[in-house]
Amino acid sequence: MNSAVGLIVEYNPMHNGHVYHLEQSKKITGSDSVVAVMSGHFLQRGEPAIVSKWARTEMALQMGVDLVLELPTAYAVQPAEWFAYGAVATLHHTGVVDSLCFGSESGELAPLMELADLLASEPESLATAIQQQLASGASYPAAYAAAAADLAPGSDSAGALALLKQPNNTLGLHYLIALRRLGSAIRPFTAQRTGAGYHDAMPGPGSIASATALRRLLLGEDGLTAAAPYMPAEVLAILQREWQTERAPVYLERYRDALFAQLVTKSPDELARFGEVTEGLEHRILKQLPQLPELSISALLEAIKTKRYTRTKLQRMLTHILLNHEKVKMTPNILQKGPHYIRVLGFTDKGQSLLKEMRKKASLPIVVKASAFEHDQLTWDQQATAVYGMGMPKPDTRILYQDFYKSPIRV
Repeated sequence: MNSAVGLIVEYNPMHNGHVYHLEQSKKITGSDSVVAVMSGHFLQRGEPAIVSKWARTEMALQMGVDLVLELPTAYAVQPAEWFAYGAVATLHHTGVVDSLCFGSESGELAPLMELADLLASEPESLATAIQQQLASGASYPAAYAAAAADLAPGSDSAGALALLKQPNNTLGLHYLIALRRLGSAIRPFTAQRTGAGYHDAMPGPGSIASATALRRLLLGEDGLTAAAPYMPAEVLAILQREWQTERAPVYLERYRDALFAQLVTKSPDELARFGEVTEGLEHRILKQLPQLPELSISALLEAIKTKRYTRTKLQRMLTHILLNHEKVKMTPNILQKGPHYIRVLGFTDKGQSLLKEMRKKASLPIVVKASAFEHDQLTWDQQATAVYGMGMPKPDTRILYQDFYKSPIRV
């Protein structure tokens, strides 16, 4: 029987570093095929993807992924803990994924496994330590890292803190915690990241740039030409097509009018109902709106940011407001139930064989045609697609509603 490795990705857009990770994952795990769980149109950092989920699915399939599944929006636009939980749960419920390989700065699994074993049960001391860190003014990611490090096995808190200051190590820790909580038989592996760092704003030497740097190049004066050295020719061709057909690039500022229409028509109580609007942020937003030096999302983010709130958290909050995501529909009790379906975005011939096996082994419904399945989480995905389409350079109604009729990509 073939073995399949699971990857958790955004591919925003896919680049040479992603291809390296994909190839290393197959090599490290000895897997025959690759299943990727990919965020849809809005991403973990609270941003829209620069090109559609369909274009990014095509990139993945062209470069060696066999089956692409969509991470529901309910989990894609979330802090690391729930992003990881939704993605790992999706892989777990396929019934065909044997291993999970994630990129990390450390390249070492053992220290992360030790921490995951300790934190999976959510010890009361962890929650207390997080609250103490938050009270001192730390952001949630920094508070979690410091609290988790204090509980490190062998009292190596300094080493654990250094480990968790790296974003991919932290994501990896949450993947491992999710595997524990699900009681999953999926075996974890990690591949050390090479080249650019996760948040590097500019490309370094060599052919690998971070996705952050790549997006900066793509949105700059030289656009596709400047970004070309850092991605495979197949990916570049897809981007060129999306640019030419005016379906891309898509970026947060394109939603300025829609977002501000939401903000200026809401009372504090109405704003407070949206996801990640916490601790009085609704008042801070409404106070700053009349004082903005210009009508832009970037000016708003600059005005409301503090040491306590990372830009990523604030961007996710604004995305929840844009998409009408209310807190009551994404409570921990709801999110811990996991995704309620497995949405197929695309596959190769080998991926089609995996799908056939999944139909026998999966513990969730497999959704190939979104119009044939109903669930609140899927409704959010469909709404996200419609809003996303409004941010394209040349929107049209067929693109807005393509989730209802578009078949999976086949390569």
